[in-house]
Amino acid sequence: METALVSSLTKIVVGKLFALLEKKYEQWKCLEDDIGFIKRELRMMDGFLHDQLLLSREERGDLTAVQAASVDEMRDLAHDVEDCLDRFLPCPACEGDASFVGRLSAGSRFAAEIGRLKSRLKEAHERRANYGVAVVDGAAAAGGSSSASASPAADYVDRSPVGIDRAKQEVLDLLDDVDGQPSSQLRVVSVVGFGGSGKTTLARAAYDCPDVGRRFHGRAWVVASEHKDDARGLLSALLRQLRQQDGQTLGAQSEQQLLLHQLQTEIRQHLNANRYLIVVDDIEEQQWDCIKSAFPEKSSSRILVTTTVQPVANACSRCNGHVYNMRTLDVNHSRDLLEAVLHEHSSAQIEWDSAPIVEKCDGLPLALVSVANFLRRRKELTASYCEQVCRSLGHHMEKERAFMKLRQVLENNYSTLPGHALKTCLLYTSVFPNGHAIRRNSLIRRWLAEGYVQCQYSRCDLEVADEILQELMDRNIIRPIDASSSNARVKTCRTHGIMHEFMLHKSMSGNFITSLGNPNPCKFRHIFIKNAKSGSSFMGETDCRTGQQGAKQLRARSLTCFGKAGEYASDFSRHELLRVLDLEECNDLEDDHLKDIWKLLRLKYLSLGKTITKLPRIQELHCLETLDLRKTRIETLPVEVIALPHLSHLLGKIKLIQRNGFSINDRFLSQKCKLQTLAGLVVDDDYEFLQIMVRMNKLRKVKIWWKPTAEDSKISLISMAIQKFARAGMDTISARSLSLRFRNFSEVLLRSLENSYGYLSSLKLQGELSQFPRFVTSLCGLTELCLSSTNLSGHDLSNLCTLCHLLYLKLVETDLSSFVMKNGDLPSLRRLCLIVRNPILPTVEEGALLNLMSLQLLCKDLGDLSGIKIEYHEHLEEIALDSMVNRETIEIWENEARKHPNRPKVLFLKSVDPTDPESAVKYAATERPIPETGSSVMIKKRKFHQSYYNESVEANKSLRCCSGVN
Repeated sequence: METALVSSLTKIVVGKLFALLEKKYEQWKCLEDDIGFIKRELRMMDGFLHDQLLLSREERGDLTAVQAASVDEMRDLAHDVEDCLDRFLPCPACEGDASFVGRLSAGSRFAAEIGRLKSRLKEAHERRANYGVAVVDGAAAAGGSSSASASPAADYVDRSPVGIDRAKQEVLDLLDDVDGQPSSQLRVVSVVGFGGSGKTTLARAAYDCPDVGRRFHGRAWVVASEHKDDARGLLSALLRQLRQQDGQTLGAQSEQQLLLHQLQTEIRQHLNANRYLIVVDDIEEQQWDCIKSAFPEKSSSRILVTTTVQPVANACSRCNGHVYNMRTLDVNHSRDLLEAVLHEHSSAQIEWDSAPIVEKCDGLPLALVSVANFLRRRKELTASYCEQVCRSLGHHMEKERAFMKLRQVLENNYSTLPGHALKTCLLYTSVFPNGHAIRRNSLIRRWLAEGYVQCQYSRCDLEVADEILQELMDRNIIRPIDASSSNARVKTCRTHGIMHEFMLHKSMSGNFITSLGNPNPCKFRHIFIKNAKSGSSFMGETDCRTGQQGAKQLRARSLTCFGKAGEYASDFSRHELLRVLDLEECNDLEDDHLKDIWKLLRLKYLSLGKTITKLPRIQELHCLETLDLRKTRIETLPVEVIALPHLSHLLGKIKLIQRNGFSINDRFLSQKCKLQTLAGLVVDDDYEFLQIMVRMNKLRKVKIWWKPTAEDSKISLISMAIQKFARAGMDTISARSLSLRFRNFSEVLLRSLENSYGYLSSLKLQGELSQFPRFVTSLCGLTELCLSSTNLSGHDLSNLCTLCHLLYLKLVETDLSSFVMKNGDLPSLRRLCLIVRNPILPTVEEGALLNLMSLQLLCKDLGDLSGIKIEYHEHLEEIALDSMVNRETIEIWENEARKHPNRPKVLFLKSVDPTDPESAVKYAATERPIPETGSSVMIKKRKFHQSYYNESVEANKSLRCCSGVN
């Protein structure tokens, strides 16, 4: 069992025990000693596990059967302690509730259970002492170490690389100067990507290119991972090669005898005297900090580094450098690589049998080579055998020698994560299917509901959770798959296919995650259902404690359904300890299946899907924090829903209605109501909720659909709600977002807001405007603005140019031809997104948008540069085009990007149907369009490419193009 999971769990349980002792309930006063003993024992257990994690693999040794049994026992004990606390203790919001009093009256049963747990802990402690158990981390048994081999994709390097020509040329272009003449300023190009994606292979291809030999006096290659914590050793290896290039080996002082500053000085002398290409493979940030002073800023030499961590790449290339993000292989190149390894099989057979392999490997060269090497042992490959291998790929990766290098890379990606929380949060993502698009905010809210993110300092848990996700993306373990967003904050993501398989197997082996088809799901913490078979249900399975059938206690904390739930749909309420119930992707659920959901008193996160038409009874769900109805057909909610004491996020397109004379007192709304996100609210002729909204002090994100059916006199209510929300932000610096979607903005409303002021960080207006909304320019803190279908003239839009602090501007209009941005306009703008029907873009004069980094020009009929001069924007990093533009337009923009000193990457976005037909058009990233050709082979491959993604990887509709310069 992975000890990081056990350690993370014990921290959660210890925190609950602390809270219990601090409450000092009179009914349980006699249990203080027993509870204190359990708390101390669990803390010692956690400390012991943590100490083991700090040891190297050599110090730990291999995981023995006795050690594995001991770790499993620790896990089960921690689970049972947590189960006991959750069954008997209420959440703080429930202490005055009748159900809480009932639980207190069950104190004798609680005392008996605590006594049994204490005895089991004592026995476990004695067993560890008797057998001399020294617990180690499960990583030791995975066949890898935290220091993966220097060139994990060696097999890929030895044979001719597939699909690398374009990437090699792009890297060579980055090493060169725009005018072809070497500059006198040092340049560092960083190649960054997931382990096994071919970074070393790409660097080697560029390094060995004959043209490089002609452009540089000499070349040197050093592997940073061979010199961990040894900057002298790394620089000595580099200097040795530089001396050999210059013929200085004889009579020179040995590199090992030189001090660090002497090594740095001599390396600088070499680089000042001649032009070198130096490759530093697999570098870490602390290594770069130690060696960067050896490279003179005024030098025509070039440094090429590879790394798996995005911030490391950014740090290395900070001054006059470039970051190159690795692409995974597309479907065709993945198949070509498989054919190269499985050369004895015919291409027709490979084409048919390779689809499931290509999907699982997700374009990762090392994974494709490893699987192919494993399959080579078979004399004859069949479709059924390939599918069988894919179904049990995690097991094969753990056991088979053919996967040793891949196993090392994947284990290194996991084991080097700092802290147990990151490991646990990463493993948790394997509850989603391979390739499934995961919404950022939904994932974070689920982590918080599970208790996997806990901050011990003055910062909030949400900030820590956000940083955890960013850390996983920075390490390229989790991939962003949506288009560039307003503040470069990714909205949807997914794990690499092969990493998902590795984590799912690890999670299942540790009783962390399982499918509901597992013979004994009651042992697991998180359960997922994926297209359950007819006749399947919880009934008839064996109780993991009693051995009896039909009476088991299910310990799952989350249940997630994809596709059909089958007979399981009637049994959700039996998971009485659930914190997360995610039914958003369940397509056979009926309203009646949710009638007993109110019994899940611990539920914190509830998400429902498209087959649900009415909200089930949830008034008893006092712990509920997130209610996500965005995909449902629910149109109305009783207003008492917002009286749930912990509800923080209410999502959907709903109208709140009052019934049975229910009212919410002002004190609750202003002081106790925790609602932060209300996205969104439908307002028509019933304005009563707007009066409630103005009294809610913790709202941070509000989305309103306005369907006016009443006279203008009632518009004052919505105006008051908007102004109150904006002004409430004046006392805070936290993000505040307002989205207003009207069919037509009333002139009365616009006039009423004309002299208003307040603080908003984000404002989105959709609907026809008769004039520019003046209140926009009076808002403090506005960094993000989106105007959609407003039909404003270019003269009206010129008012936007006064927003000197705006970072992101998105305009979705039919025609923007009369909009002119002049010298000095929008000086802080980083990202500009223009979605237009007519291919005539605004005029951007020289000196405007001085800090622009991202330019999205989304018009399928765009024919050329349309007057845009990217040379005016020296900080430009990316250009995004509609994927439907023609081939000539693509080539024009790519040529312009190559001429730009910053070499911005060119991305392609495709239009996707929004969930709400009234919402603005949405785009998702996709691969570069495949040029048309008369070749029947290419037509065949394109047809396979299309059918493969349609049938096998639905989530890849929004696959991110990870290529180019960052």
